[in-house]
Amino acid sequence: MSLIFQPARVFNQTRQQRLATDLAMANTHWTRLRGLLGLRANDFRNGSGLWIVPCHGVHTLGMGFPIDVVYLDRVMTVIHIQHNVQPWRFAPVRAQAASVLELPCRTAVETKTAVGDKIEITIGETETGKDGHVPRS
Repeated sequence: MSLIFQPARVFNQTRQQRLATDLAMANTHWTRLRGLLGLRANDFRNGSGLWIVPCHGVHTLGMGFPIDVVYLDRVMTVIHIQHNVQPWRFAPVRAQAASVLELPCRTAVETKTAVGDKIEITIGETETGKDGHVPRS
């Protein structure tokens, strides 16, 4: 089964920064196993993300590009960030993680995402919202 990227809103509430607008969810054995394998860097650029649920740690075996890995607890708080995970590496396992966000390399630095930040994920919604209007802060 291949990943399906769909409009989403991955938002760092603490920093008021958008992390992704196109998100794939890996929530089955096969989609978690496959992850981003088979994608090229151009397929996974700024605005893309993969949310792996459940997940305690990831690897980049077989991948051709680096990623940022953001570990989230069950209430969507960032508990660890692994920046610039190069291909053919293992990111650390964090037992307290409930899920992991894989993002294009440098996304965490550019958005100043840090441990303790609250993340909100809404699938099927973009920056303009469900009704096509830009949401007000």
